[in-house]
Amino acid sequence: MTMNKVPPLSGIPSGPLVGLRVVDLSINVVGPLATQTLGDMGAEVIKIETRAGDPNRKAAAARHPGLAPLFLGVNRSKKSVVLDLKSPAGLEALMRIAETADVFVHSMRPSAADRLGVGYEAVRARKPDIVYACGVGYRLDGPYGTRPAYDDVIQGESGTVDLNIKANGEARYIPNIQADKIGAMTLGSAISMALIHKLRSGEGQYVTVPMFETMVAFNLVEHMWAGSFEREGPWCYPRLLSPQRRPFKTRDGYVCVLALTDDEWQRIAQAVDEPQIAQDPRFVNVALRTQHIDLLYGLLADALSGLSAVDAIRRLQDRGIACAAVNSIESLQDDPHLVATGFFKAYEHPAAGRIVTTDIPVQMSRTPGEVALPPPLLGEHTASVLASVGYSQAEIAALTPPTD
Repeated sequence: MTMNKVPPLSGIPSGPLVGLRVVDLSINVVGPLATQTLGDMGAEVIKIETRAGDPNRKAAAARHPGLAPLFLGVNRSKKSVVLDLKSPAGLEALMRIAETADVFVHSMRPSAADRLGVGYEAVRARKPDIVYACGVGYRLDGPYGTRPAYDDVIQGESGTVDLNIKANGEARYIPNIQADKIGAMTLGSAISMALIHKLRSGEGQYVTVPMFETMVAFNLVEHMWAGSFEREGPWCYPRLLSPQRRPFKTRDGYVCVLALTDDEWQRIAQAVDEPQIAQDPRFVNVALRTQHIDLLYGLLADALSGLSAVDAIRRLQDRGIACAAVNSIESLQDDPHLVATGFFKAYEHPAAGRIVTTDIPVQMSRTPGEVALPPPLLGEHTASVLASVGYSQAEIAALTPPTD
């Protein structure tokens, strides 16, 4: 990416959620990533923080204190308000903000929210039609309902680690915060659906998104397998556990290839000059290919090993086969498609200088979203938000604790 001088973000939100106000008490990743998605799509997201701030503000070295990379990644398109919710005045200020909001989000266990005075019944008493949403570890009606949860724990409990054991023989986590991010996407989607119901009926509701059950459902989309019929047999999609399911090594690099239909495998056979792939009766349909997937992938691996990566991709793409070279995480910034679409956005942060972020992946023809606000400094918007709900300057001064 070039390092030309870049402007600040516009500060003007756009998207289908313009006009909606979201109060966000969440920290870490699940809640913040969900509310960032709502903010990117136009909602006014007010992040309520303690004097210490979201722990992710200090998760790593940063150019500006309190703006560590992980915090930047899940807290753009928001405003920050610092309140002491353990004080009656701070809790009352939060409730006055909630009275003007459409959505209220947190990532506490419900019992902790109740103790703090921000449980569903307390918020609903002040805003009857509120969409009140929380990301939790487990469904509340089961024996795990009161347990704390983090991504690594959920990866283990939900079968994700076991899939690595079955595929690779080693107990490993997926090297990203998968449970957190999938939980966040599900939470943002659930909030949006609850908002549709509110627009149609005028009713708010209590929405909980449990990480454990969300990840179990996610993993079992394809891996329920024989379990779908309540019979004994493999519970996993065999193709995904094949030791041969990996990027294929060429003479000078790796390529990723996937074909599913009979016709696609015929075209692959032509592309790599391997007639057995097309002619072997064990590969004539998807059920048989799945049964003999190790052999099939082995033949393809052998055929590709004699080609250069460029030649292999050319041959396959010329025949309409889905394939690509392996990108490193670092090389994504130079990917020709991402460069052409302007997917990486550089902007000037008022405190941290030049920052790079990703664009909004979703495209809408009539109500496109916009990355309009940079990740906020701690308490940056306290005065303006409190003023918007009727606090005087003197009252704001009395409510606003000094930040570290």
